[in-house]
Amino acid sequence: MNSMQLERKASRTLSVVIPLFNEHESLEELYESILETLGQMQIETEILFVDDGSTDGSFEVLSTIRARDPRVRVIRFLANYGKAAALQAGFDSSTGNYIITMDADLQDDPAEIPALVAALDGGLDLVSGWKKDRRDPLSKTLPSKLFNLIVGFFGDLPLHDFNCGLKGYRREVVKSLNIYGELHRYIPVLAKFLGFRVGEIAVRHHPRKYGRSKYGLWRFVSGFLDLLTVVLLTRYTMRPLHFFGTAGLVSCVLGGIVNAYIVGIWFVHHNIQGRVPLLVGGVFLFLLGVQFISTGLLAELITHSRMERSTTYRIDPASGL
Repeated sequence: MNSMQLERKASRTLSVVIPLFNEHESLEELYESILETLGQMQIETEILFVDDGSTDGSFEVLSTIRARDPRVRVIRFLANYGKAAALQAGFDSSTGNYIITMDADLQDDPAEIPALVAALDGGLDLVSGWKKDRRDPLSKTLPSKLFNLIVGFFGDLPLHDFNCGLKGYRREVVKSLNIYGELHRYIPVLAKFLGFRVGEIAVRHHPRKYGRSKYGLWRFVSGFLDLLTVVLLTRYTMRPLHFFGTAGLVSCVLGGIVNAYIVGIWFVHHNIQGRVPLLVGGVFLFLLGVQFISTGLLAELITHSRMERSTTYRIDPASGL
């Protein structure tokens, strides 16, 4: 370990950020497990729970924990804004120069925190957990494998598990991110795009002990749409016309070929012989291409203007922050 790494290790502080929604059964057990792990580490720590509008008494459990441990902080949303907003709130409110995120359902193991911190000490800016032996049904593991392959390909980042909640970050990373919608699934890709060093380590994964998963089939649809957003943000942020213009040119060329075929038939036969639907399709493709190109030009103008970052969550004043 070089002198820079030794200096970084000596000055490190840790924030453990835990987004949650209706997990009251697991919170005490999770808190005790985190304490057990932190007791083995010589590092100044805070534990930051972000209650994403729970309705099952989770906030009351957290309030009890907070009352007996000054290291615990609680943020409570007035409504359910989603995991991305909860993570962003945790990032915004954290004070440590290392940040660890984990889910509250006890499937992530707090005993992995030292390994994540060691990876950050070793030079990574973001380390993602890899649930190598995932303890979930096939209905979750198979789509997840497909998702990871697709994201790895488009994001040019060969990680095994993009969606693992157990991750470690340097403070510079979380302060550079603006997470909304479902973009929390693509944080490693966004961090890599910003120039940070991203890696992964294998972590233990446990079967779900309480309750049930909060995610349904819709997450695959929203995940695909957000993947398009990530591709646009990481590859075409400064050149949106390349994205929309390419689609527009392809559409215009296809429409032009169809229309040229129809014109050729007209000159030969002096009628289009019942090919009106094909003519309509060709015109539609051409107009769609023009629309894409126009959108790209407008997007190019927008990239030259600065937009203030908007807040996507509201915090309950009772949180005590």
